[in-house]
Amino acid sequence: MCYNGLFTMDEKTAVGMPEPPATGVSEFDPEDEYRPEPEPEPLPPSWMDGSLRLGIHTSIAGNYLNALESARKLGANALQIFSASPRMWQGGPSRIPEADAAPFRTRREQLGLGPLVIHANYLINLAAVQPMLRARSIQALQDELLRALALGADFLVIHPGSRGEASPEQAVAGVIESVKQAAKRIPMGGLRILIENTAGMGACVGCRLEEIGQILFGLRDLPVAACLDTAHLYAAGYDIATESGLASTLDLIDSAIGLDFVPVFHVNDSKIPLGGKVDRHAHLGEGKIGATAFQRILTHPRLGALPPEGLVGRAFILETPIDDPGDDRRNMAKLWQLAGLADQAPPHEKGYTMLTPALKKLQAKAAKANKAAARIAQKSRLAATAKPAASNAKSSSKRPSKTRGQSAKRKRS
Repeated sequence: MCYNGLFTMDEKTAVGMPEPPATGVSEFDPEDEYRPEPEPEPLPPSWMDGSLRLGIHTSIAGNYLNALESARKLGANALQIFSASPRMWQGGPSRIPEADAAPFRTRREQLGLGPLVIHANYLINLAAVQPMLRARSIQALQDELLRALALGADFLVIHPGSRGEASPEQAVAGVIESVKQAAKRIPMGGLRILIENTAGMGACVGCRLEEIGQILFGLRDLPVAACLDTAHLYAAGYDIATESGLASTLDLIDSAIGLDFVPVFHVNDSKIPLGGKVDRHAHLGEGKIGATAFQRILTHPRLGALPPEGLVGRAFILETPIDDPGDDRRNMAKLWQLAGLADQAPPHEKGYTMLTPALKKLQAKAAKANKAAARIAQKSRLAATAKPAASNAKSSSKRPSKTRGQSAKRKRS
């Protein structure tokens, strides 16, 4: 029987329709296996174009976008910011709302600024031995990482911290473990953590290049590198002010860290002489390092942004003081000049400065209040020290001395 031109199996046999020939099962060919296409390598950011990146630390006061506009107005092509208050533990929300982060990322791309470097909170002490401070530091660093990712930052700079009574070896191990704890389960994407060298004041970790190298080696499974500060190097005893001193320092950096692992330099002059172990930044070319030395540093082939000797995307970021309105603009212009790239500097806004006269008045008022508070605290300490001494003196004057008592005894006899 046929239904719509189709035969059942019994009917096929009845009308003599041949069975289809049996086919053998072919062997599995590995070449036939489906292989998904590998994900394409992400394109490098637009700022990694072989040009030297020269920037400045700008303020996020009022709005994150203000930092980008300040960098543009000052004629920078890179910038560094704080993602929150640098001298306070975060009290409120630690994240950046996407409503604030998205416009920041968009505007930065429009301006072509890069890299974006974020400097972590100064209170973070990754080498702390006190459990409470260490736990708080790890949490603060984790918050810094999340804010950096939200803003699309390229680098997050952190100081290793102070070791207190711990040995240097214990401190290095502590820093490594603290960073690992903070970065645990955070997808880093294109963000890299940069360990910054220190000037060597007190028990600070990281004034020796070997210590920075040891920390990086211990964190080799994470995206880490180093940020070197010129003022810190000089204060720690590395003579980058002379031609021979710079050459030997670069060799030490290369052997302890690797120059390819130093994508960012903080470029600051020093108010402190060589080996002074104190961190005090000066205006570019006006400190103990000097303009000639900075010209040598900024034009050195090994510190450039072009291979084979340089590193593509290398950035030099100013952290120089702004004592008077226009200091930021003058330091930025000098940075381009000393790099021999004044004719390639981005356009800047004439007369712009982050330190307005009104802001300077506020800073002077705050500095005056801080000094007054310091004087009061010092008087309180002196008074507290003097009180026990005065009462000791009073009680001792009431007691006759042994010599006087013995003398009176002799007279009576």
